[in-house]
Amino acid sequence: MAIPDYQALMLPVLRLAAVGEQRVADAAERIADELGLSPDEREEMLPSGRQRLLHNRIHWAKFYMSKAGLVASPKRGRFIATEAGRALLASNPARISVNDLKDYEGFCEFYSGQKSSDDDAGSVAIAPSVETETPEEQIETAYQAMQSALRAELLERIVQNSPAFFEQLIVDLLIAMGYGGSYKNAATQLGRSGDGGVDGVINEDRLGLDRVYVQAKRYADTSVGRPDVQAFVGSLVGHGATKGVFVTTSTFSNHARDYVKHLTQRVILIDGQRLTHLMIEYGVGVRVSRKIEFKHVDEDFFSEE
Repeated sequence: MAIPDYQALMLPVLRLAAVGEQRVADAAERIADELGLSPDEREEMLPSGRQRLLHNRIHWAKFYMSKAGLVASPKRGRFIATEAGRALLASNPARISVNDLKDYEGFCEFYSGQKSSDDDAGSVAIAPSVETETPEEQIETAYQAMQSALRAELLERIVQNSPAFFEQLIVDLLIAMGYGGSYKNAATQLGRSGDGGVDGVINEDRLGLDRVYVQAKRYADTSVGRPDVQAFVGSLVGHGATKGVFVTTSTFSNHARDYVKHLTQRVILIDGQRLTHLMIEYGVGVRVSRKIEFKHVDEDFFSEE
C-alpha cells in the first residue's frame, strides 16, 4: 500500500504518543507494522535520498501537532502527548487534519504567520496548494514552512541544553556577525553567568574602540517584561555604556519594546524568533543539507535579433 500522507499519520502518531515517550524511528516501526508496509515501502526514500519517506511524514505530523500543543518534547529526540492531545483522543476522532489543528490558537498563529501580541516575528507554515499555486509559489511556500520548522527546532534545542551551551551559542553568533575581535577575546569577556544567562561585554570592533554589553535570558515560555530590560539599562548607566543587546529565547512584552524606543542608550532586543533568524543567516548551529538549482530559458540565447 502507499505510505499515507502526513495528515493521515497524525492520529496514529498521537495515539502512540499517548502511550508514552516516543522516538520517530520507533513510531515509524510501530506504524509500519500497523499498516502492513512491505520492507521496500519501509525503506522508501525521499527524492533527495537523505531520509526515509515514512520517517519524514511522521516528523511533520509530530511537528504540526506540537504547534497545536497536542504533543510536547520532554527531552531531545522524543515526544509525548499532552493533556490537550489526550483530550482530543478521548473524543474518538476518525482522523486528525490541519483543519482540526486550526481549532487551537497556538497552531493558528503558527499556520497563518500572524504576530502574537508579544512577538515581532511570526512564523509562516502554509501548506502548498496544487490547485491554486504555481510551481514557483509552491516552492516558496514549502521553503517558508521548512524555515519555520527549523526555527522552532532550534529554539527547542537551545532550551533543552545547558546555560553554558547558551553562553557558547551567544559567543559563536556574535563572532559570526563580526563582533568580539577574536574568538578568544569574546570567550573571555562573555559567559559571566550568575542566573543561567550571559551577562558580559564584548568589543564592537576588532580594535576595541567601543563595547557592547550583552545580557541573555534562556526562558522557554516566560516573556521578558519591562522590569528586566529596565534593570539591564540601569547596569549600562552604571558602566557608562551606551550600547546593549538583550537576548532571550522567548519574547519581549510590548511594554519592554516601547521602553527601549525612548532611551538615550541604544538597546537592541533579540527575541527567540530573531535569534533563530540570525543563527540561520550566519550559519550558527545549522548546516546546508541540500542545494537545489533552478534554471530558466536564456531568452538572449534564443534571440536572433
